[in-house]
Amino acid sequence: MPYQDLRAFLTALKNAGELVEIARPVSPKYDIAKALAKTSAIQGPALMFTQTGTAFPLVGGVYGNRRLALMAFEATEQTIHEKVLKGINNPIAPVDFKGAPPCQDVVLTDDAIDVTKLPVPIYSPKDGGPYITAGIVVSENPETGIPDIGNYRFQIHGPKELGVFSAPNHRFGKNIAHATEMGKELRGAIVIGVDPLTMYSGQVQSSDSTNDWFTSGGLRGSPVELAKAVTNDMKVPAWAEIVIEFTVDTRTQKMEGPLGEYTGYYTPASPKPVARITAITHRKNAIFQGLLTGKPITENHVLKQIPFETSILRQLQAQFPTITDVSINSSGGVQIYVVIAMKPRYEGEARHAILAAMAGNLHPKWVIVVDPDIDIRNSAEVEWAQSFRVKPSQDVFIVDRTATAPLDPYTDGGYSSSVGIDATRPFGEEFPDVSEVPDWKDFPLPELDGLSRK
Repeated sequence: MPYQDLRAFLTALKNAGELVEIARPVSPKYDIAKALAKTSAIQGPALMFTQTGTAFPLVGGVYGNRRLALMAFEATEQTIHEKVLKGINNPIAPVDFKGAPPCQDVVLTDDAIDVTKLPVPIYSPKDGGPYITAGIVVSENPETGIPDIGNYRFQIHGPKELGVFSAPNHRFGKNIAHATEMGKELRGAIVIGVDPLTMYSGQVQSSDSTNDWFTSGGLRGSPVELAKAVTNDMKVPAWAEIVIEFTVDTRTQKMEGPLGEYTGYYTPASPKPVARITAITHRKNAIFQGLLTGKPITENHVLKQIPFETSILRQLQAQFPTITDVSINSSGGVQIYVVIAMKPRYEGEARHAILAAMAGNLHPKWVIVVDPDIDIRNSAEVEWAQSFRVKPSQDVFIVDRTATAPLDPYTDGGYSSSVGIDATRPFGEEFPDVSEVPDWKDFPLPELDGLSRK
């Protein structure tokens, strides 16, 4: 059975020794970010801060490394892509929660609204202010009503106002633009603290016609329980810790930013729309969730990686069935650097797969194709393939004026260029056999059992 809510997953983490409680006062202004950076650097456990100077504890690092991500999916490295693909390919419709939803145990409207009472961290010294980074945004296409959920940032401007940023090619940004064109006010909700697979489903790359609640249900293997919001007609997860309902005011713009983003660089401040909070609801003893972002690798990158890899793998395999795996490198912000494992069926197919990857939603600068014998998550093996299976004059090419990844700090006026590298063995030609000691992994050597050298 999937984890019903965030609390169930936190219990599982605690029982596995993967959740550490910080019971002394820790300030959301920088100190929480420092603690999360420290545990991230050692691939450490999630952290629960019980004394934040507010009425709410804060948990962070919940998806801080691949080990915790696999726990969330209840999968292994060998089963993860198959499990996620099965979920995406078998969507399950949401259901309405029966009775009073836990996410509305406490309802705050009008003068009771004050988002500054939440322990929202400042993550980097030059950030423009506190940022909600672990919220998933629920919005709808104003014409079709199709719901979208995605992970977007919000800057705290004041008790009832937030700064809004969404890239124009993302569905939330498209929904804002569409509503503005129609003369409508876009309504939405920031949902904080949900079950892990609902959190991950917001990262799945899908078409604008996809109802993301169906995707979430598919990943969970059971329907998401939804409840009507208090001040609009949208549905939100009934077991969420905190829900912030809002309307987007595109006529009023305020400076939003800077923020240390997934690229590892600050995005500069600029005028952006304002979200006006219409209600805050939360569970009794609600838990706020933080998510570290900034120079890779942080929790932000880990959260994206499995859904991005699996959904891109699904898209590419539809055209190139001999693709066996895709790695979207965390160091490249889970956007810029893509490695594909495939066995080409004809001369030039690897190049076709590279071009298809360049044309996808990620807009990568680097796409490398290797043979399936290469471990695409081992940089040394990928570099080995590049070193000895590539003729640069034939196998490396540049496509100019490609779309840039959102927030890339080094572009040419809104566009970029992309490099393709075919690092597969030359098709249809003799090539030397790999020199490797066979069956060494299964060789019994008790003298080395338990030893590890890093």
